Amino acid sequence: MKGFPLWFSTRKYHIWGLFALSFLLYANSIPNDYALDDAIVITDNMYTSDGVEGIPGILSKDTFFGFFKEEGKANLVAGGRYRPLSLVTFALEVQLFGKNPGISHFINALLYGLTTIVLYLLLLQLLRSGKSESRAFFLALATCVLFAVHPVHTEVVANIKGRDEILALLGSLSALYFCIKGWYEKKTLYWFYAMLLFFGALLSKENAITFLAVTPLAFYFFTNIKLPKIIEPTAMLLVSAIVFLGIRFSILGSGSDEPVREMMNNPFIKVVGNQYLPFTPGERLATVLFSLGKYLELLVFPWRLSHDYYPRQIGVMTFGDWQVLLSVLLYMAMGIYALIRLPKKDPMSFAILFYLITLSIGSNLFFPIGTHMAERLIFMPSVGFSLAVALLLYRWARGNKKVSPSYKDYQKALWVLGLIALVFSIRTVVRNPVWKDNLTLFTTDIQYSPNSAKLRNAVGGELSVQSLQESDPVKKQQMLQEAAGHLQEAIRIHPNYKNAYLILGNVNNYLKNYEASIAAYEKALELDPVYQDAKRNLGITYKEYGQYWGEQKNDLNKAIAYLNKAYEIIPNEYDVVRLLGVAYGRNRQGQEAVEFFTKATELAPDNADAWFNLGTAHHALGNTSLGDQNYEKAKALDPSVESRMRN
Repeated sequence: MKGFPLWFSTRKYHIWGLFALSFLLYANSIPNDYALDDAIVITDNMYTSDGVEGIPGILSKDTFFGFFKEEGKANLVAGGRYRPLSLVTFALEVQLFGKNPGISHFINALLYGLTTIVLYLLLLQLLRSGKSESRAFFLALATCVLFAVHPVHTEVVANIKGRDEILALLGSLSALYFCIKGWYEKKTLYWFYAMLLFFGALLSKENAITFLAVTPLAFYFFTNIKLPKIIEPTAMLLVSAIVFLGIRFSILGSGSDEPVREMMNNPFIKVVGNQYLPFTPGERLATVLFSLGKYLELLVFPWRLSHDYYPRQIGVMTFGDWQVLLSVLLYMAMGIYALIRLPKKDPMSFAILFYLITLSIGSNLFFPIGTHMAERLIFMPSVGFSLAVALLLYRWARGNKKVSPSYKDYQKALWVLGLIALVFSIRTVVRNPVWKDNLTLFTTDIQYSPNSAKLRNAVGGELSVQSLQESDPVKKQQMLQEAAGHLQEAIRIHPNYKNAYLILGNVNNYLKNYEASIAAYEKALELDPVYQDAKRNLGITYKEYGQYWGEQKNDLNKAIAYLNKAYEIIPNEYDVVRLLGVAYGRNRQGQEAVEFFTKATELAPDNADAWFNLGTAHHALGNTSLGDQNYEKAKALDPSVESRMRN
């Protein structure tokens, strides 16, 4: 182009530059470990852990089934999840490289770079049909730079599990690209590519289905095809969607289940008294609209990033809250502008409609998705936002001129674009290491989501787990006390949070606050009488508390009382039975000691100590013959027992 430097209109420079920018921004995420939901899709998923042998299971079950390993548990949110493609890629990685998070992070960065390139090629194809070639190159480049550097994408790219979002957008953009290309070049093969890529996008994540609306809009805005003819390319993608929905229905059913009545999986319920009650229609709509406003805030000012916006980080909102009213006004203005400019085929109208359409499926307006909001849910809509900002920069560069801007006119817009890109890039690079592991992620994001019961619980749980690896007793104590504080805060926010009570019971057990531990487990069981983890841990705590009273306080009556409570809960726990035998023996209740030591030998017939203890109990009762018989059994299992027999 005359008057423009070579780089401005050279596609290969743009393609390689955008790929390098996208990939290098996430290069510092490659050393990160697994984090957050990576356990669900990789580390604790029985199908992906089996490599290629697990692929049939991935394709035939709910996405969460491989983690929960039990029918029904995978259906945490109404409708289920069928997103097998990203799990298949994880299974292949495990087959080739083992469980290697560095490889997975590397592949995510590569796929992100490829997505940016496809977006560039698509925009260039759409926009070059217009009047100005310089406009097409500027808008395609500016949009893709803004998309590549946006910090809100870190949840998708720096978290391995976010690959489902990348593949869904990559497949959708590629499908639209080949639809446009197929229409202009009249090649059947391109239609086949479009159908196949769209099917892959749908297998990655269901939000790809919004491209059934985006595709006809793209043809309407950027081609001269008459309206009836636009149906044809959309119909090609519809075939893929029908096949996908048929497969999904056959595996998951109709998806008409009622939402789970638990605040962490259904954010539109509240605890009133001791009961779960649904939001009123007004509260629900106001809260959804508030969350939609937060998305705009994150896109414009992506400074306070968090992976968690669970209750009550997003509170129960009403139409009396000014933030809700502001969100309503902003979305109304966007919608009105898009509709008014629709007949004019204004690209800004397309950008707004792209944003609204792709956001719709995760907006909670039409059906619940299990959380108020998440940064990953604006990964696809951010394309529309990036295009809108690029259009604003272009209009600023053009000013009031009727002709295309000169390169000099573009320079001020390029400087602003560069400044935005620099600031966003720094924020992205700084954010990536936060995804290093669960402890780093949770303890960082609690600063930005302090009112999330789920994140408070997660911080407490991770601190308690990490404390078990800590050799410094002072630091270990500090970690456990900090964990307890977060868990108590989680319970304050969500008084019926049974998992928080369970972990608080664990933490108090580690701190040897046995009575507090018992109280926490009992509360968890009050909320869920069949909560097996709480029941077993309560039994273990009763055992340890009984051992404490016997060994440290020398109060055998209390020891026996607590050990018997443990025995009621976990009667087949060898150590509980053994300790009861010891306590009864020391308390001169020989017959009870024999009874429990006999039970111990039944539970652990190959344990020499069990037989030795039974022999000692019989000797204490004067049953010398039985005592000697049991000593002999002990000696046969462990000859070193003989030295104890002499003593």
